[in-house]
Amino acid sequence: MQISKPFLLLQLRPEDETSHSEFEAIVEYSGLMPEDFHRIRIEKTGFSSFNLDDYSAVIVGGSPFDITTPENEKSYLQQKIEADFRSFFDQVVPNDFPFLGACSGNGLLGSYLGAQLSSKYAEPVGGVTLSITEQGMADPLLTGFPQQIRVLLGHKEACDEVPEGATLLVRGDACPVQMFRVGLNVYATQFHPEGDCKGFAVRIHAYKHHGYFPSEEADRLIKKLQHEHTPYAQEILKRFVMRYAV
Repeated sequence: MQISKPFLLLQLRPEDETSHSEFEAIVEYSGLMPEDFHRIRIEKTGFSSFNLDDYSAVIVGGSPFDITTPENEKSYLQQKIEADFRSFFDQVVPNDFPFLGACSGNGLLGSYLGAQLSSKYAEPVGGVTLSITEQGMADPLLTGFPQQIRVLLGHKEACDEVPEGATLLVRGDACPVQMFRVGLNVYATQFHPEGDCKGFAVRIHAYKHHGYFPSEEADRLIKKLQHEHTPYAQEILKRFVMRYAV
């Protein structure tokens, strides 16, 4: 696929290995080439002044930061990232600019829209079966999918409810808000559409002391994930790119 405008990829992972692995997976499952992305590691460089007209769409990945961390316990870096994202969403949401946020991107967007986040619907690292809503089955990123799909995820916080004005597209039993859309073009997923067993193995090793799971469970989790197959989750990423590539 040839495109005239790159996709803006905003990453928040402080570790080089996890950041590079996430980027490689996004490239692989998007169907694009590395040079089709303007990749910015904002945990290193901070936000620049973006002109959205220069891009086809925006993709935001995950991070080890939790929005629900008490403010006095957040690092300056995290506080700066959250403040910059609030300003960034002031451009994205009112203009209905194509956006896909995964995990942390989901939490940042949900928080911006006024949704309460908490640990009530936290989920352990692993594969989960989710259900597509009636509205989801009519969405261009999900139409033609089976009613249930398998995804990879792992998070310590989530939206307690669907943000006001948003449409719930995918729900889960343990975590109800798994994918929503604002307007026609702004999407967020609690799961990782780029997730695969290789990339999750990298993250499990990197975050085994971050409270997602008991550290001694790391090797068992990696072995268990080798049997997970999540083609529909990855198809969401590919469809997003195909729909908005300019």
